[in-house]
Amino acid sequence: MKLLFLCVANSARSQMAEGLARDLYPHWQIQSAGSAPSKVNPWAIQAMDASGIDIRSQSSKGAKHIDPESVDVVITLCAEEVCPLPLQGKTHLHWPIEDPDHKPALDHQTMLNRFEIARDLIRNRLVEWKP
Repeated sequence: MKLLFLCVANSARSQMAEGLARDLYPHWQIQSAGSAPSKVNPWAIQAMDASGIDIRSQSSKGAKHIDPESVDVVITLCAEEVCPLPLQGKTHLHWPIEDPDHKPALDHQTMLNRFEIARDLIRNRLVEWKP
């Protein structure tokens, strides 16, 4: 299985999804990308650390640089924003997850909780999904 997670910045939801999928399905080819890539969000790194998964080696990538032959299934994670268009001819799933970083900065625990909620929603979808 060759899986691609898409969101806008490829900084939080898609990065956490990539790390979770690699942990759950180590024999699959897992990628993530975004329409406006930035950098891996430090809150996403902390939330994933709390679950025992290190995503520090991952990097933010642009969707336009993804080879269509390296993808079987595209999962978009955007909720309130406009998602990048999935690759033509590929199976497309849409799992809308609210961007945990879209609101003004709050205290440390509140921010971490937002990212942990997003992480857990993605993990649950991955576990429940039957490709």
